[in-house]
Amino acid sequence: MFRSLWLVWFTANACMAMSDVAAAWLMTTLTTSPVMVALVQTAAALPVFLLGLPSGAFADILDRRRYFVATQLWVAVTALLLWLAIAAGAINPVLLLVLVFANGIGMAMRWPVYSAIVPELVTRAQLPAALALNGLAMNASRVIGPVLAGMLIGLAGIAWVFVLNAALSLAAAAILLRWKSEQKPSALPGERFLGALRVGVQHVRESTRMRAVLVRAAVFSAQSTAVVALLPLVAQRIDSGSASTYTLLFAALGCGAVASVLMMPRLREQRSRDQMIRDGSIVQAATTLAMGFAPNTFVAVPVMALAGVAWLTVANSISISAQLALPNWVRARGMSTFQVVVTGSTGIAAAAWGQAVALTDLRTGLATAAVLGVAALWATRRFRVEGEVEEDLSPSPVWNPPVTAQPIDPDAGPVMTTIEYRIDPARAGEFLRVMEESRRSRLRHGVLSWELFRDTSDPGRFVEYFVDESWAEHLRRFDRVTAADAALRECRLSFHVGDEPPVVRRGIAERLRAQRKPA
Repeated sequence: MFRSLWLVWFTANACMAMSDVAAAWLMTTLTTSPVMVALVQTAAALPVFLLGLPSGAFADILDRRRYFVATQLWVAVTALLLWLAIAAGAINPVLLLVLVFANGIGMAMRWPVYSAIVPELVTRAQLPAALALNGLAMNASRVIGPVLAGMLIGLAGIAWVFVLNAALSLAAAAILLRWKSEQKPSALPGERFLGALRVGVQHVRESTRMRAVLVRAAVFSAQSTAVVALLPLVAQRIDSGSASTYTLLFAALGCGAVASVLMMPRLREQRSRDQMIRDGSIVQAATTLAMGFAPNTFVAVPVMALAGVAWLTVANSISISAQLALPNWVRARGMSTFQVVVTGSTGIAAAAWGQAVALTDLRTGLATAAVLGVAALWATRRFRVEGEVEEDLSPSPVWNPPVTAQPIDPDAGPVMTTIEYRIDPARAGEFLRVMEESRRSRLRHGVLSWELFRDTSDPGRFVEYFVDESWAEHLRRFDRVTAADAALRECRLSFHVGDEPPVVRRGIAERLRAQRKPA
């Protein structure tokens, strides 16, 4: 199953690479504005920024196979529209950006669902290797996609690149139709879209590790996109460059990334993920600076290959950190947030680097990107993606749902839960530190609010209080328990004194009829 879906992922990325190369080169034939050339990258990334969070929510609550197929069909249709516009002679810079934006919608919708599927197919120990293979697929497509695009541009014209793109997308959809995904039965009603969206955003916001991952992803994406977004202009400057020069440089980037996959196991043994991110970012900045001064393809090609090595090393380290920081039940929503940050920073930075070149020149723009990238790396050095001990986020259904005196409507609510602890006052400081982590844990699971109260007359009595949106959401949290949550619960209970366990009470809000005003 992983192999089949890996083939779909490779095909999807090859189509994306072909489309990026053809669209970027087509823009250079329609206008000489460096801003418009750089905006091709922005138009491709903007849908991910706008639709990434909704796509993650859909991927967690809908049938993933059908959803994945729909995204491939969307990409095929937009590719055919690009072909028709070029064949009819109706293409212009604005229409090209609109259609590139439409094609980016397909990418925005498919990335979270694939990211959520992979950890279900492999073990936690295999996950780094699986993600490296996904990186291999992405970067092999950076080689094969541009080569195919370059050949078609030279032999038949740009329009036929989009025809092949549509055909490959339809083939990928056919493979997906053969995949039989397993639906997990549940007695609870499905999550509502807005509720799922809120819980996903809240989980990421309350996760210290995910916040560090997002900062690292934003900084590196903004830095590394400069050389990719401006590569058509670099190709035009080198050796009177043509489409084949641009294709060669883009393929060199992909070749370097593919080669780095073979180096990855040894690098992981020698360095932590934080060290790999730091060293790779510095190498990436150096290659960006070098491309601004590369005199010919003999220098530019190995520099681009080294940039590919640095890019995949950092991107893989950040991606692994994101996956390991997310439990299965919210993975698509968490990875969609990751995707929004990556593509949003990529799109904004691509436009900024294009404007910098328009105001100065190509060398100054690339040099600025390199210097600012190193400065941002230093400024965010305290954000670490890897801790001394990784949390075990595997499912751990050790808690049983509560037994009620009478049936409760799943939509009833809000639901208030209180837990009363008896604590040795001398250990109150330690208990509060544990409860701070408990607060983050409860909020990550989706509660609306949380507080801890201390009895004014009894310093050893504490009451934890939290509210769920509905009875269904309250019960859903019992399916979201991980091994780390179970360990945190045992830590809380270790502070409780007395023969009886903490007293737990649950209450459902009553909807009272509004009182009539007196006459």
